[in-house]
Amino acid sequence: MRRSVLVAGVGMLVVWSVAVRRPVAAAAASPCVTATAGCTEWVTLGGGPARSMIYRTYSLAARNDGIRRALVMVHGTNRNADHYFSTATSAAFLAGALDDTVVIAPRFTACNDKLEPNEVGWSCNGDSWRSGGMAATTPMLSSFDFMDEIVRSLAKTSIFPNLKGIVVTGHSAGGQFVTRYEMSNRVHDSVGVPMTYVVANPSSYAWPSPTRALPVDDGAPDNAKGAWNTDKPHTKFSYGPFDASACANYDRWPLGFQNRTGGYTAKMSDDQLKKQLVSRPTAYLLGQVDTLPLGGFDSSCPAMAQGATRRARGEAFVKYVNEQLGATHAIQIVPECGHNDRCIFTTDAVLPVIFPK
Repeated sequence: MRRSVLVAGVGMLVVWSVAVRRPVAAAAASPCVTATAGCTEWVTLGGGPARSMIYRTYSLAARNDGIRRALVMVHGTNRNADHYFSTATSAAFLAGALDDTVVIAPRFTACNDKLEPNEVGWSCNGDSWRSGGMAATTPMLSSFDFMDEIVRSLAKTSIFPNLKGIVVTGHSAGGQFVTRYEMSNRVHDSVGVPMTYVVANPSSYAWPSPTRALPVDDGAPDNAKGAWNTDKPHTKFSYGPFDASACANYDRWPLGFQNRTGGYTAKMSDDQLKKQLVSRPTAYLLGQVDTLPLGGFDSSCPAMAQGATRRARGEAFVKYVNEQLGATHAIQIVPECGHNDRCIFTTDAVLPVIFPK
């Protein structure tokens, strides 16, 4: 726009035409979507110097008024956070959510992973990163503490003042992490931002009672293995006592509630875990054809006590929690998907679940 300015001088009147610029709003940051060092950030744990790394589309340290939601996606047993970041950003692109969603893929280092200075690392064995176990490098920190810190960072109104919700999801071993984090985390009711949980294709669950699905009807091994022919959840499960003489450790944490002697959940009561399991909004995604022992399938005795396949284990667990404990958890069989995170999370019907309006 141009504005005329009158300047009075001795014996004359001069008219100047000058350009007037309107204030321009600062351009919003573009999402960082490549699984490279440029899209990483360190999260300080326990007050420092301990730290763990995340991939993220937007910084957790720079104010961003345009962010309305957050998606945190946990990797599987290979601890390939870069791959899961690519999966999550691909899903965000398909959902048209890249501009208003901060996408995060945390890296839980373990076993023989090379660690950066002060980076936290977990053991390969026992109560590991996928179940809130304490770090091998920093025994006062658990893997669930890492997620708690991510959630608290997201909930800071000084950084994301318009954030309306946080979705925590994971596939396979990441699904194990999320189903146990959902029932045990200490931040759900305190951060001031609604949290939901999406559990995809885990090999096992933390059962809230010593009963298990009986090997009959949809729980029969042959029927479970042949369940791929429909994308509707199977519901013909019966429950009863499990013969512990056949598998003495079947009900121990992280596959049951017993013997929680270490880690994040050690001081929590069974009743508290059950209450939180039931009350927190959760959806379960199971691949229609995830009925084969592939992709790190847990064939241990305690896991096999939960069912013959990942799909059957999930169907039986959700039915039990909903009908026996009074939960209202959602379950979705993802058509034509096996044990594959890309297939699960980029399916059209799943996008509204992980990117809610």
